[in-house]
Order: sequence, then C-alpha cells, then structure tokens
Amino acid sequence: MRRSGAPDGLAPLLAGVAAAFLCAMMLVTVADVVLRSLLAYPIFGTFDLVELFLVTLIFLGLPETFRREEHVVVDLVDHIVRPRMVALLKVLGALLAVALLALMLWHSVAPARDTYVFGDRTLDLGIPRYMHWIPILLGTAAAVLVTLAVLVRCVRAARDAWRR
Repeated sequence: MRRSGAPDGLAPLLAGVAAAFLCAMMLVTVADVVLRSLLAYPIFGTFDLVELFLVTLIFLGLPETFRREEHVVVDLVDHIVRPRMVALLKVLGALLAVALLALMLWHSVAPARDTYVFGDRTLDLGIPRYMHWIPILLGTAAAVLVTLAVLVRCVRAARDAWRR
C-alpha cells in the first residue's frame, strides 16, 4: 500500500524521539543500578525521570504502531470468511480505533489542564506534572491523525476488494 502524507511523515519522527527517550531511560536506570550496587550512591530522582521517559516513550511511539498496523491482532475469522469481509472488518477496526483515540484525547484535556492549573509536581525532582501530559496529548493527537490515514487506506482496500 502507498503511504504518504503528513501523518505518515510525523509518526516516524515521533517514533525516533520515543526511541531516544527509551535509550535515556535505559541509561539512567543502568547508571542508577550500577552506582547503587558498587558505590551505594543511587541517582537522586531516577524514578521521576524514568516515569516521564516512559510516558513519552509509550505515547510518542503510539502513532507509528498504528501507521504500520503492527498492533496486536488475533486472526479469528480471517481464514473462515472471504477477503471482502476481512477488508470490511479492517475498516471497522480502523473506525473504532479512530473513535477510541479521539475519545481518549478528548477526555485527556481536562486532567492535563487541571495538572497545569494546580501546579502538581513530582516528589523528588519537582518536575511539573503537566510535562507528562505534553507527550500524552501530542502522541494521542498524532495517533488520531495517523489512524485516520489508515482508515482511508482500509476503505480504499475494501472498495478494491468488493470490485473484484
């Protein structure tokens, strides 16, 4: 299938940022464990950093997962029904994914705003909690856009399947 457009270009970029945060998270964790074990000197704030890095990793990696259509699937009916029906089921799945992601985004705005307004911070380093919401909102919004592009591709594939 042909993949092009802004959503398809944005997803790999966000995945690259997510990969950088994965590396940072691993380095901080390994350094903390080594320093704690060898010198009895842990890195202060490791939990706060790993928490922020993990949220960023998950939500910025989400659009690429949807773009590649590499999420977990279970092929229960793919071998039983005709390819036309499989194509329709993929359209239904993409449509439900768009709806769920849009709902997640909609319901994330209020808690993100509250975190900013109330000035919540992490315990050790005092990182503002709204920093956690930035990748959540950005990644979810990008996932909605990417999944809309996937939906369009699925509709085209279903249309082609029904023409055969």
